[in-house]
Amino acid sequence: MTTNRPVALVTGASSGIGKATALALVAAGFDVVGTSRDTSRVTPLDGVAFLDLDVAGDASVTAAVQQVVDRFGRIDVLVNNAGVGSMGAAEETSIAQAQDVFNINVFGVMRMVKEVLPHMRAQGRGRIINLSSVVGFLPSPYMAAYAASKHAIEGYSESLDHEVREYGVRALLVEPAYTSTGFEANSPRPDTPLEVYADQRRAFDRMMETAIKDGDDPAIVAKVIVEAATAPKPKLRYTAGPMAGRASMLRRLAPAGVFDKQIRKLNKLAG
Repeated sequence: MTTNRPVALVTGASSGIGKATALALVAAGFDVVGTSRDTSRVTPLDGVAFLDLDVAGDASVTAAVQQVVDRFGRIDVLVNNAGVGSMGAAEETSIAQAQDVFNINVFGVMRMVKEVLPHMRAQGRGRIINLSSVVGFLPSPYMAAYAASKHAIEGYSESLDHEVREYGVRALLVEPAYTSTGFEANSPRPDTPLEVYADQRRAFDRMMETAIKDGDDPAIVAKVIVEAATAPKPKLRYTAGPMAGRASMLRRLAPAGVFDKQIRKLNKLAG
């Protein structure tokens, strides 16, 4: 089957930002394919076709993208939303644990791009929208591995955008702040915890629990993703929500000393 409607592929669409994005793209007139690692556990969404996909597996990514192309004949927008968190001090996080974070958050994005990009180049158009975070441009104590993965996505996406623009394809970044999802509860804790960091880690966990609970509705992020997907002249970066906008301004305009103090105050760090 082919379609004249634009087709969007959204990874990690079973909950949170991915779910809100899939529904928002349907409302914007897209045929939408969402993915989940286990679609048998996914609550159906009106207008969204679901596929099994593990972004950490080469064969799974290849198969899923081919299924979309076979069914719809095109992919106009790829939303790389699937990701995993990581909380704990850097010294407490094993290399194996950090590699798991990068395999999903960074190499998962790269796998998806490598499979989708040939189809977008062939059709002469396409948008690749990568979910970054404010910690893609801010430091995040007690989330160093996660912040590193999002910093990597920032550099990858901006470099990619320069490579593919002449073929009618754009690579764009969406940068949310705290969002009301299961992020904090679902983020793995450090696998080699150290007592020296225990008190500060617990304080950080409490801060994150409150911040996520009071965070932006995923629909706010979804609206920004739809804007990135449909804008005639898209921007490279889109902050999502008022807190993300303020964080971006702080990063760009605040003197180094002021910025440093604000990061420590926000994260309730001593000194």
